[in-house]
Amino acid sequence: MKLILASASVRRAEILHDAGMSFTVLSSAVDETLIAGESPAELVQRLADAKAELVSARAVGPAIVIAADTEVVLDGHVLGKPRTSEDARQMLTKLSGRTHSVLTGVTLVRLPDAERRSFVETTHVHFSQIPNEEIARYLATGEPFDKAGSYAIQGRAGRYVPRIEGCYFNIVGLPLARLCQELVSLGWSEDLDST
Repeated sequence: MKLILASASVRRAEILHDAGMSFTVLSSAVDETLIAGESPAELVQRLADAKAELVSARAVGPAIVIAADTEVVLDGHVLGKPRTSEDARQMLTKLSGRTHSVLTGVTLVRLPDAERRSFVETTHVHFSQIPNEEIARYLATGEPFDKAGSYAIQGRAGRYVPRIEGCYFNIVGLPLARLCQELVSLGWSEDLDST
């Protein structure tokens, strides 16, 4: 049974590829605006559901569609992705010396019968204190842009993270172990894995 990644995220594709999984990509663009009163967990699950629905309507089975949305949450607030250098600087300053959460909502849809699995994975990330001049150097690399919370743990930002609690791959954008468990529950196996 083929896998379809409902995302143009290079990082999510790398996680699947590095895990030896075959898949195709059908990107999904949805409005990611937070709805008033919506919790971070509700947000990531709603967006994963929307991406899965969009791609499932365009895909041909038998297949399993994998959709996900990842957000960085500090003190109950979603930080989002920076739009400007100043946004990124402010986010990194807030994260410095603190613990935050990374939430990824995942929705899987098996086609053609539309059987689905949905879950939210949470990982806690401890950041070291980062001096202002180091934040400026990090911003100059360009790495913080287009990243939830303005950092990439798999890149230079990894040097600021002494400890995590939970799934490392969740921070990158796709909780691999839980994903594989749910795929198996939908009937996927590596023996049946094909593009």
